[in-house]
Amino acid sequence: MKVLVTGANGFLGSWLTRALVDEGHEVFALVRPKSDISELNGIKCQYRHGDVTDIVSLLEAFEDIDTVFHLAGVVAYKAADRPLMERVNVQGTANVIEVCKEKKIRRLVHLSSVVAVGGGRTPNEILNENSPFNIHDLNLGYFETKHDAEVLVKKACDKGEIDAVILNPATIYGRGDAKKGSRKMMLKVAQGKLKFYTSGGVNVVAVEDVIQGIISAWKNGKTGERYILSGENILIKDLFGMIAEEAGVKPPTRQLPDGLLHVVGTIGDFMEKIGLKGPLSKENAYTATMYHWFDSSKAQRELGFKPRPARQAIHNSIEWIKEQGMLK
Repeated sequence: MKVLVTGANGFLGSWLTRALVDEGHEVFALVRPKSDISELNGIKCQYRHGDVTDIVSLLEAFEDIDTVFHLAGVVAYKAADRPLMERVNVQGTANVIEVCKEKKIRRLVHLSSVVAVGGGRTPNEILNENSPFNIHDLNLGYFETKHDAEVLVKKACDKGEIDAVILNPATIYGRGDAKKGSRKMMLKVAQGKLKFYTSGGVNVVAVEDVIQGIISAWKNGKTGERYILSGENILIKDLFGMIAEEAGVKPPTRQLPDGLLHVVGTIGDFMEKIGLKGPLSKENAYTATMYHWFDSSKAQRELGFKPRPARQAIHNSIEWIKEQGMLK
């Protein structure tokens, strides 16, 4: 079967591309002409040049394709990056939908994120596919743009314009994840350089389990449905503890007060506005103090999704970091 993966040269995209090739499909990786494609080294896929923000390039790239796996997106937590996220995450998805309609693509597998579902303010909030998006008041760019993109896919499905399934992975850990820009904090913990942790919680899921969930959703997921691919809900303190233990270093021992974190975030936003690099943004502060806890019962029931414990996913991630000599 001919399938195309947008965002194929990213961490999750390269894992998915390899899995699809291993299943025997004819796989096309959509990459920009000057993209770094080192993540795809050794994977027997073919390439089509294009950019989700350029609809004309997609018209050519989607020719004769059966299924599109849409993973391309921008993850950022600064107000300055909001226009880029609107362009790639929202308009890029609108372009993908339009070309899927035009080219009569049999199925679109849309990789959203749990951020499109929302986030908890307390540890008592564990969100599922039916939870209302509850953080519009915070106006967090990444959360809003992923949510808006998902709404576009759902609307097109409800109108019968496309056949799509939506997937919402939690925080993915596994071999190679340390190359992601969003993993700088994990590396600091693994190197024993971070002394503080924040309140809040995260859901950890293994990359292997997410890949299994994506492929199962492609084959068995119901049209227009969203499926949360999440694993174990843990506190940030416990996440950092596991990372440190796997790396053989001391874990952070002091919790930063939420109020202080928000003050630093506000100062960071002001510094960015005047052209200086801030310590962190207000969006970072909110993200670090929320409880990103989710329930994957629906995916387990309908897709045969079986998430492994967080410790296994973190172990695989840290083992790869050790092999690359990144702890020195």
